Amino acid sequence: MKAFLLAAVLLPIAAAFVLPLQEEQLSSGEYTIPYSDALARKKLLFAAGAAYGTAPQKCLDKAFSGSQVRRVVEARCDLNPTDKCLGYTAVSPADKAIIVVFRGTNNNVQLILEGLETVFEYHTPWAAGGVVSQYFNDGFLNIWNGGLKDDFNALAAKYPGYQVWVTGHSLGGAMASLAASFITYNKLYDASKVVLVTYGQPRVGDAGYAAAVDRDVTNGFRVVHAHDPVPHLPRQNSQGFTHHKAEVFYKEAMTKYLICDDVDESSFCSDGQVLPDTSTKDHYHYFGQDVSDLGYSNCVNV
Repeated sequence: MKAFLLAAVLLPIAAAFVLPLQEEQLSSGEYTIPYSDALARKKLLFAAGAAYGTAPQKCLDKAFSGSQVRRVVEARCDLNPTDKCLGYTAVSPADKAIIVVFRGTNNNVQLILEGLETVFEYHTPWAAGGVVSQYFNDGFLNIWNGGLKDDFNALAAKYPGYQVWVTGHSLGGAMASLAASFITYNKLYDASKVVLVTYGQPRVGDAGYAAAVDRDVTNGFRVVHAHDPVPHLPRQNSQGFTHHKAEVFYKEAMTKYLICDDVDESSFCSDGQVLPDTSTKDHYHYFGQDVSDLGYSNCVNV
């Protein structure tokens, strides 16, 4: 199975060269809310990790003063009744932020290794443009229509000046991408106040979907850790899948980063790594934390 993963993430040899990263080199993009290492490292990572736990409030309390989890929704990811996806909403008055988080399944890497066809083979049209993985689409909509929509709308009405922070890790990052696209395309909230930050997000849809996200999600950032294999799945242009902007690429220690936003995918970021030099450890670990273990432990050891 490991050999299958390595084969799945092979990229052309011509893309195997990457320039050295500069300390916090900024992108040339124009954002209403620029990328913040502090927000990704010290706050949203804990929000994403909290989705894996039984008591997400405990993780939020580690990073957000006075925050409150509002609603947790668990729903089927697909036809398998045991395959559950999860999302939750929260509000942080101190940060003036509405927080929307997705977990995906409990076994992210296992699912991708053992069920790649299930996740990526079947496509469905996306209203904002292009086609996306039906698995991601169904998981997101089941959570959204299962109660998250009502709570988001209530929070948006109650806190109209707040920013909206949308996040998730791995498959949860894929659904966070869909959520940010859905919210902005349907004008449920001012797009200039919506921030998308995902960790280890796989490719979600085709070039049409990527273009729609680039158009509608003004402040979208895909954080990628060094040799994380999941952002390379499915293989670039396999079944038409490609990433949207903007990748925030960190080397091993995650102390320096480069933002690639001149194109949807760039060999100057993770596409330029020498593959198949991949590490599932890099998928689990972001900013020195095991993202899923944060939730499983309810952040008791942080």
